[in-house]
Amino acid sequence: MQKGHKALWDNCLHLIRQNVTEQIYKTWFEPIVFESYDEQQKTVLVQVPSPYIYEYLEQYYVRLMAWALNNSFTANVRLKYRLVVDRENGKTQEVEGDRPDAVEAPQPTNRANLSPTVLDAATPQQLNPQLDPKKTFESFIEGDSNKLPRTVGMTIAEHPGKSTFNPFFVFGPSGCGKTHLINAIGVACKHTYPKLRVLYVSARLFQVQYTDAVRQNTVNDFINFYQTIDVLIVDDIQEWSTSPRTLDTFFHIFDHLFRLGKQIVLASDRPPVDLDGVKDRLLSRFSCGLIAELEKPNAQLCIDILNAKCRRDGLKISADVINYIAQTANGSVRDLEGVVNSLMAYSIVYNSPIDMHLAERIIKRAVKVDNHPLTIDDIVEKVCKHYGVSQQNVFSKSRKRDYVQVRQISMYLAQKYTKMPASRIGQLIGGRDHSTVLHSCSAVEQRLKVDKAFAEELNSIEHSFKLKQ
Repeated sequence: MQKGHKALWDNCLHLIRQNVTEQIYKTWFEPIVFESYDEQQKTVLVQVPSPYIYEYLEQYYVRLMAWALNNSFTANVRLKYRLVVDRENGKTQEVEGDRPDAVEAPQPTNRANLSPTVLDAATPQQLNPQLDPKKTFESFIEGDSNKLPRTVGMTIAEHPGKSTFNPFFVFGPSGCGKTHLINAIGVACKHTYPKLRVLYVSARLFQVQYTDAVRQNTVNDFINFYQTIDVLIVDDIQEWSTSPRTLDTFFHIFDHLFRLGKQIVLASDRPPVDLDGVKDRLLSRFSCGLIAELEKPNAQLCIDILNAKCRRDGLKISADVINYIAQTANGSVRDLEGVVNSLMAYSIVYNSPIDMHLAERIIKRAVKVDNHPLTIDDIVEKVCKHYGVSQQNVFSKSRKRDYVQVRQISMYLAQKYTKMPASRIGQLIGGRDHSTVLHSCSAVEQRLKVDKAFAEELNSIEHSFKLKQ
């Protein structure tokens, strides 16, 4: 019977293929493997190679797939996915697909982008906590730079408003994981105490709501709503530094919640003492609980975060590529995730392995930092430009003197300015072996000793890298 169901699935793919481009079909639909069809449950089980593909399909093609399934199988058929979450150990996870009507249906609202009113306060079941369910303590990897804030956050989640860590003020530079941590506190609170009114709000949205309340003459309703919250989580409060009226209003909300023993969690890119424009009466309240600094992750924590994300997304990335990304992402968790997502997308779309060359290209485009480390591409590009030859000729097997010279100089500078082994340098510069690289470096070094003009020429190239000798 399953053989006949496979034919129905093939017809489903045929319908999808007629409604998308060939590239989209090959990238997102061709990797799907049909497993079975449950007639009683009206469920089609398929396997996809990573959670990333599952999330992309559910976000952009759920209606198209539902239409194709209904036309191929029967009405109201649902998809169930088997996700490959750990290729190396063969671990999978089954996930129910969303119904298209559930995706399209309007979500219950508490006037999220408008000023909350007393009506919102009177209907607790309609309060949307505005939390990201993916940002949990389980996915927040612990390291030396975040151990204290993470431990405190978990304690707060277990006993919100009951510990001495109220308010909990966490600060740190952009990309260090502040939003993830405070979101994890909210998710854990809601999981342990479902009836609590938990709300995550950005400082900017809070200010938009307040401005809307002033315009509509409903400020009292706005304040009354926020005073009903049991766990209030506010992100990026440094944005209020130039908004004294917003700060005054928040003071009244804060004071009310604090006196009632409600939990308050605040995040900022700087400690309270550095918040310009905030009055002392509010600064003293920010400081009366616990202030914790969330530092940028060190190289080892970056490696741990990358490995965890690879396991979660079913990716296989070599240790040298992981180390390279960790060392060049400037200690930003956001940059780390962005680089891995880009690597995954490039690998899927172009059906190419995730190697060092691809990682260098992605880092160069995705991570903007001062003193950006040189890549092989940077070096070859500069040397080729200086001598007026194309990279294609340098990478070729040609023994023409001009090409050999550029090739040798590129290898010499690559060994000098990157941390790559000779074998890797040779592979990226025309597919040569490590002995060729060593010979080239030796030839350039010998020439530098006896050819002053050549030394000045090489110094000019190195100067263009804007690196200190």
